[in-house]
Amino acid sequence: MPDRIRDVMPGFSPGSVWTAQGPLRVPEGWELLPPGDPALTRRVKSDGPHWVMSEKKGRKVFGRGVWAPAERIARLAAELASERSDPAYARRLQAGKERREREQGAYVGEFHESVLAFLRFAPVHAALAERLAVAVTTHATPVGSGTVARTERIPVQERAAAAVIAWLRHATTSYDSLTIARVRGRRREMRRELAEQSRRLLDRYREGVAVDPAACPLARALRADGEADSPA
Repeated sequence: MPDRIRDVMPGFSPGSVWTAQGPLRVPEGWELLPPGDPALTRRVKSDGPHWVMSEKKGRKVFGRGVWAPAERIARLAAELASERSDPAYARRLQAGKERREREQGAYVGEFHESVLAFLRFAPVHAALAERLAVAVTTHATPVGSGTVARTERIPVQERAAAAVIAWLRHATTSYDSLTIARVRGRRREMRRELAEQSRRLLDRYREGVAVDPAACPLARALRADGEADSPA
């Protein structure tokens, strides 16, 4: 049975889990490795049969750990602890961290330039374009943010465009406070309508139209964003 099951949910009693086939007892000698040590979790999962436990709350799914033989967890934990005590391990970690920081810095720069290229504001609005590019990039590019900027499924130019529209949707429209009917496709339809509204707003800046900062939702949103980032 363990070989045929991969994903489980918490059961209703200690030592039990819930599967697609119904309730099931955890095999004798197994224990739950809680989340928190990705390296150990990867080794336990790659070393033999295991069950990945998750729990759904609302629309979100939370990882609750990995069930596996207690002997395997203890053995691999000891091996990993021995490796981590070696100074070479710390050096590898530091080198990896520095490499990721360089890659992240390069990506942030590339993404920022892609946002500016998408905006294409007229020269008279160049300063506003830069402020908007900084705001969108700061929001969208952090590692683990889960935004469209972190996906690799589409080119960076498309990520930048989508990130701008998403930022405008939340910052310059009433989307976050709207009550949207729970009708299939209605939320997607609303997003399309607001995206078109945001594109019309951007076109005004691309055409160099004179804009009243006090009345423009984009100027107000950037002013509010700057005030939120200012030290108290």
